Amino acid sequence: MRKIIHIDLDAFFCAVEEGRNPALRGVPFAVGGRPESRGVVASCSYAARRYGIHSAMPMSQAVKRCPSLVIVPANHRIYDEVSQQVMAILHDLSERVEQISIDEAFLDVSARPESAPDLAAQLQARICRERGLPCSLGVATNKLVAKIATDVGKAAVHSGDYPNAIQIVPPGEERIFLDPLPTRALWGVGPKTAEKLAELGIHTIGDIARSAPGLLESRFGKNGRDLVIRAQGIDPREVETDCETKSISQETTFAVDVRDDAHLRRTVHEQAEEVGRRLRRERLAGVTIKLKLRWSDFTTLTRQTTLDHPTDRADEIGRVAEHLLAEHHPPGRDVRLIGVAVSGLGPSVRQMTLFDLPSPKEEKLDEIVRSLRKRFGDDAVRRGSELE
Repeated sequence: MRKIIHIDLDAFFCAVEEGRNPALRGVPFAVGGRPESRGVVASCSYAARRYGIHSAMPMSQAVKRCPSLVIVPANHRIYDEVSQQVMAILHDLSERVEQISIDEAFLDVSARPESAPDLAAQLQARICRERGLPCSLGVATNKLVAKIATDVGKAAVHSGDYPNAIQIVPPGEERIFLDPLPTRALWGVGPKTAEKLAELGIHTIGDIARSAPGLLESRFGKNGRDLVIRAQGIDPREVETDCETKSISQETTFAVDVRDDAHLRRTVHEQAEEVGRRLRRERLAGVTIKLKLRWSDFTTLTRQTTLDHPTDRADEIGRVAEHLLAEHHPPGRDVRLIGVAVSGLGPSVRQMTLFDLPSPKEEKLDEIVRSLRKRFGDDAVRRGSELE
């Protein structure tokens, strides 16, 4: 019998910011971009959630709902560091850890002699003690039920503060736990699928599990068959310890739509520099270079070129991306967002040198340049290589 723990760091960005600035505790605040720059809410405190604010909401809308909302700029470098520290704690508990996002992971603790509920309580206490972070955990015999258990445990807490929940699903009680939950709680059921299920009189996960044989498969194909299996609490997937990077990208959403070709070319080369730097840092190279353009009406265009060799060179990535821009950006058309990505990744085969990896001074310089541009505009500071 497997023992699987799912862990979710509660409102992770906000919890980190409260640790850095205790004055934020109990205050409605959101981490994200400025409302005047089309910023969005990356995370928000539980005090802010009382106003109906949630992640991915435009910051301008969040401020309307809560005029006293404190906006904290995101510090992704710090979040990455803290996430790595938490993941190190998880690896102390088990060799089998699958990190699925910056603040979420699965652990297979089947090899441990302690009970899974005891291990979950110990893990929660240690993360709080050593890192000062709240977290919620789900414990079950497989990943599907453990993840749903975390969500149910968090939703059951109405304190208005971090949930810090632990939800246990004992072995053999998976169906009992899942049956009364709404269909949207099951992986693979989005709003449209839930609506179609409701038309069939199916409103709970139990309804899915008890549906007539072949009914959902005839309506939804293979996904319908998979839904029935999952609704029965069956999930044979292993905790995968190898997480492969699929692509590395950099995007910019402009505060004001941009149509000037020189400005767009400059932005593309800045993004190529960052993508190249990250590729070299992770010792990766890719063969496919992509350009993403979003127009003012929110329609999005993605175009790509595949090279005959892998690359991690910013100048080459920039040249290809600029060519794609020239080919697919109609003169005078407003651009809301632009992005550069490299995919088809594999280990970099060329010999690394000291000049390939960013030094601490270079990383600090990049951080300062980004900060100045964000505050005073893209043209406030420019590299010599960016001059026409």
